[in-house]
Amino acid sequence: MKLGQVSVNVVNVDRAVAFYKDVVKLVLLFEMDSLAFFQCGETRLLLSRPESEEFNHPSSVLYFQVDDLNSEVSRMKDAGATFIDEPHMVAKVGETETWMAFFKDTEGNTHALMNES
Repeated sequence: MKLGQVSVNVVNVDRAVAFYKDVVKLVLLFEMDSLAFFQCGETRLLLSRPESEEFNHPSSVLYFQVDDLNSEVSRMKDAGATFIDEPHMVAKVGETETWMAFFKDTEGNTHALMNES
């Protein structure tokens, strides 16, 4: 089994599309009505307003894997992203270090960039 799609709640779909396309650099697949679909590796990312109050909650934290964490943080900051911390090591298992930096999207959701090496 593999994960096919993740949904992220947004307040303003157009604003969120610009952020995920221009700042995060995901590939926009298509938009229809108030939905936007992006390709994120093998998983599709759906941006939409909540269908009903029961779905109106903050998003899960998405962890985007990157090859060069510091460069990607700098690039995203230059593009307008707001980071809530600096790159830092969160775990070391054997010789593998896991580094992360957390940021806010335009809709108030918290996500992270991560690198393991």
